[in-house]
Amino acid sequence: MKSNIAQDDRVVISVVVPVYGCDGCIEELCARARLALMEIGVPFEILLVDDRSPDRSWEKIVAAHAHFTEVTGIRLSRNFGQHIAISAGLAAAKGEYAVVMDCDLQDPPERIVDLYDKIREGYDLVLARRVSRSHSIARVISAKAYFFLLGRLQKGSIDGSFGTFSILSRKVIDAFLRFSERERHYLFILRWLGFSAGIIEYDHNPRFAGKSSYSLSKLIRHAIGGIVFQSTDLLRWIVASGLVFSLIGVISSLYFIFSYLAYGSSPGWTSLFVAMLTCTGVILISLGVVGLYIAKIFDQVKERPLYAVDLVLEHIDNEGASVRHDPSIDVSGRALQR
Repeated sequence: MKSNIAQDDRVVISVVVPVYGCDGCIEELCARARLALMEIGVPFEILLVDDRSPDRSWEKIVAAHAHFTEVTGIRLSRNFGQHIAISAGLAAAKGEYAVVMDCDLQDPPERIVDLYDKIREGYDLVLARRVSRSHSIARVISAKAYFFLLGRLQKGSIDGSFGTFSILSRKVIDAFLRFSERERHYLFILRWLGFSAGIIEYDHNPRFAGKSSYSLSKLIRHAIGGIVFQSTDLLRWIVASGLVFSLIGVISSLYFIFSYLAYGSSPGWTSLFVAMLTCTGVILISLGVVGLYIAKIFDQVKERPLYAVDLVLEHIDNEGASVRHDPSIDVSGRALQR
């Protein structure tokens, strides 16, 4: 299906959508996003990045590509994670602006119009704040606890009501693509870049179809990865806790000496046993935290590409012709270092 907008070589808006476990949402997503973008009235493209979803997402992307000339499908060689899939989409984006959104339609595509209007006011990027959440109470509470802990590590407050729904200018896209960290978090990178940011507010919709691919274990791993990516303060906490336990040891030694001289008897074995268990636990936790940082360093120094692309489906002319090819020449993990 052709767009009513005249096509040219200049794409103004690229919509980047990482896809995983959303085969029931893709058709609706493309239709609604396309209508919103046509309302804006500028040339656009919709990039659907299949993060090797185990369902029928790629088949739905192929169908959407065949139906809409603005849809490009990018299939990664394996599952690399949401934030690297976003990076792959941004590396392939041709637009002056890039909208990033989830595939489950909890971010309403109709609000792309508001994002674009806001960034046209002169901002470098615009973030969307969720004024209501459709997640479970347990997940909302755990998210607040995570961002509270992260804020304490960063010695500042971090608003957890923002998601990936946002629009970036070309300047921000190019700066984002200079990051080579494998353990990455989209919003943390934007926060570090520090460009002028506008904000819109929206209601977080219920998931259109399917269920979230983030299990409890994945959320925990994602949280740990975010903390390690964002801060080295955990190492300082280890040093501080070591000093505290050393001080407790010195005070305890003085107390035991005084007790022996004053009463002629040693304390029972229970206190010694508890102290040994406590100190051993602290040592093991400290070694584990240090090990996490060392593991991240090990992964990073190997300098492997962030991702590999299996297939790309894109339209190459105004008549809607498409090509399926191996994109290693023009879209790859190395493209992030351009």
